[in-house]
Formats: sequence, C-alpha cells, structure tokens
Amino acid sequence: MEACNAVEREVDRVLLKFGAINEHAVNVLRDLISEIETLKKDLEEYPPDHESTSIQHQGLKLAMTKVRDTVHRLATEHRELHSTVSKVGKAIDRNFIADFASTSREDVFSGTEKTHLLNQVICQHFYRQGMLDIADELAAEAGIKTEEGRKEPFTELNYILDCLKQKNLEPALEWATKHKEALLAQSSSLEFKLHRLKFIRLVQQGPRKQTEAIMYARKHLPQFVTRYEKEVQSLMGTLLYLPNGIQSSPYSHLLDPTLWLEIHDVFTKEACTLLGLSVDSPLSVCINAGITALPALLNIKQVMQQRQVTGIWNGKDELPIEIDLGKQSRYHSVFACPILRQQSTENNPPMKLVCGHVISRDALNKLTSANKNQFHSRLKCPYCPMDQNPEDARLIYF
Repeated sequence: MEACNAVEREVDRVLLKFGAINEHAVNVLRDLISEIETLKKDLEEYPPDHESTSIQHQGLKLAMTKVRDTVHRLATEHRELHSTVSKVGKAIDRNFIADFASTSREDVFSGTEKTHLLNQVICQHFYRQGMLDIADELAAEAGIKTEEGRKEPFTELNYILDCLKQKNLEPALEWATKHKEALLAQSSSLEFKLHRLKFIRLVQQGPRKQTEAIMYARKHLPQFVTRYEKEVQSLMGTLLYLPNGIQSSPYSHLLDPTLWLEIHDVFTKEACTLLGLSVDSPLSVCINAGITALPALLNIKQVMQQRQVTGIWNGKDELPIEIDLGKQSRYHSVFACPILRQQSTENNPPMKLVCGHVISRDALNKLTSANKNQFHSRLKCPYCPMDQNPEDARLIYF
C-alpha cells in the first residue's frame, strides 16, 4: 500500500504541473489572440490604397516577436513536462518489484500429472463462467476428457443468470420449481423472492394489471404465508396504491433496484449449493488470494534476504507472517488456542472458562488432568489466578 501511495503522490505532482501549465497556456494564448485580433481590426479600418507608416510597421514587428517568444516559451514548458512524467516511471520501478520468482516455487506445477490437474481447474473455471467455446478448445488441446453432463449445469446456470440481468424471471422460476424439494430442504428463500419480483413487476404496471396481479398472488403466494407472512402482507398492501402508483406509497422500498442484484446473488448461491460447488470459482479464489498476499510476501522476502535469514521460510508448510485476506476469504475457525497454539476444529472447539478466558477443549482436558487429585478436579486459569470447576466451562461459537 505504501508503494501505491508513493506512486500516487508522484502522479499527483505531474497532474498538478499539467494543470498549472495548461491554465497558463490558455491565459497567454487568449491574451495573444485578443491582441492580434485588435491589430487586425485596426488594419482593416484603413483604405485599400493606404501606405503603412513606420509606427504600424513597428507594431507588426512587436506582435510577430511576441507570438514567436510565446510559442518558444510554451514549447520549453512542454518539454520540461517530459522529465516530470519520467519520474512517475522511475517511482514505479523503485516502489514495485517486478521479480516475483522469490515468492514462488517452480516445482508446484511441474510434472505431467500436476499440469493436467491445473488445466482441468482452468477448464472448469471457463465452464463456470459460461465460456464454453474456450473451455472446449482448451480441453481438446490439453487432452482433457469432459463429460457432456458436467457442462450442462454450467450452461443452464449461466443462461438463467443472463436472463436475470435482463430482468427475465421465467427461466429462474422454472428452475426453482423443478428443484423445489431440494430448495425447501435447505430452507432456501429463492422461490419466494422470484415470485415477489414477478408480482411487483405486475403491480408496477398500474391498474390495468390489477386483475392479473391478484390472480398471480392467489396462485403462487399462499404457499409462502407460513414462512414469510409479513412480506406477503406488504405485497398485498401495494394493491391499495395502484391508482397513484406504489412509488409514492409506504411500499416504495419494494421497487429498490438492489432487489435484482440480490436475486442474482441468491440464485448463484442456491444453485451452487445444490450442485455441490463453491459460489466462487476455485481458480478465481486462488488468484485473488495470491494478488492480496503478494505485496506482503515480497516485503518479508526482501527483509529476510537483507538480514540473511532466508532459510527460515521453506515455503512448504506455512507462511512466515500472517496475512489477512478479508472476511470473504475466511473458510475456517478464527480461533486458535493460546495454550496449544492450534486452530480450533469441530472435535476441538473453543471453551469459555468462568473467568471469561477462552482455550481449546484439548487444552482444558490437559490442564484438568494435570491438576486432578484423588478427591476432586479443579482448574486454575492459565491467564488469571481464578480457581474454578472445569465442568463449568462452556462451548462457544465464533
């Protein structure tokens, strides 16, 4: 980030200088044009057979000299911009390291088997993005055997997502109806939100669609009353404001364009869950994580080389520093036991002691066993002097 800020400061200097020179050039040229036009107007007032005087000759010479000097000065100022612009390139070279080899391992993708797996991942990414022609070409050139059944779900999903972008709900409604049981099993709200948007589109068209909207509501909304009672009541309330339009009614929030963005995300999530896929392509997740982590890795690698401690990081098991990739890239528990230095799992969850400190269950059992005597077991918190019963510890969730 500091490297970006340094380059940005250099760019700001260039833009500032560009702005100053541009403003100066506009003012100078405007004054020069005004002076020449005045001189031209004076000359046009004389009769055609008039002989110019020495004063007029002198005025023309002064005007020509001023034009020549102005052009020369502006050209000089423009040439000086080249050195200022070149500093931006030097700032980029100085603040950004072009050699990324120090943070990579060539053996990761070496070998026929690993290369084949990588090509499969790339091919699947293209299928997920709807780029079927590119995926088929890659599969053919890389010798990847792809079953037709593997492509069909991606083809269908991308078609439905394209229709949703165009506010066409029919393909998504057909898909939701076909997978109704599976969606209900995972408590999905997709089908209701699709019908809600369909009903709102009818209501938006005013009184001429009132009958159609009522018939649609009677046919599709009763099944959702149990789970979405308040939402259904709001939809029915819109019918009262049809004559004047619901955009000026208490239900105007139902016209929020973000509802279309929401349905796009909800459909993607629910469809990927049914197919047993992650919402984001594994390839895009890896690339985004690498882009985020790369600057920090380059910095720590440079520091390690300067201090001649490069042997500390072997690049196999773990990174030498902690890198936060953001909440969207967290797939595991955020708690690590301060006693055993292990990340919590389902079999080893975090436990809150009576004093408020949190340790893992394995650490709790080890501390309890170490302090156990023949009469009773007591636990002394490793972070405060409070003595307590280990059975009072409670499981907590992050």
